[in-house]
Amino acid sequence: MTSNLKTQIRAFIIENYLFGDTSHPLDDATSLIENDIIDSTGVLELVTYLEDTFQISVHDSEIVPSNLDSISSIASYVASKTILQQSVA
Repeated sequence: MTSNLKTQIRAFIIENYLFGDTSHPLDDATSLIENDIIDSTGVLELVTYLEDTFQISVHDSEIVPSNLDSISSIASYVASKTILQQSVA
């Protein structure tokens, strides 16, 4: 599941923040914030994408770098939210 999440998230980041430029090094651990790929407005756009695409709710307290600063952290965060929602349902 996480591999598919990473692929979807990477595609969104390349399209929306790098404007389709695949020459930028973007591995799973690349810091999106430290490398100026995403800014505060971009984080809000990313949150909207995650909520709409993966049918999760992102609470304000969860909008932190540990959840949203790299493809790996985003994928892990989304996976944990979807697993949590499945166990509640």
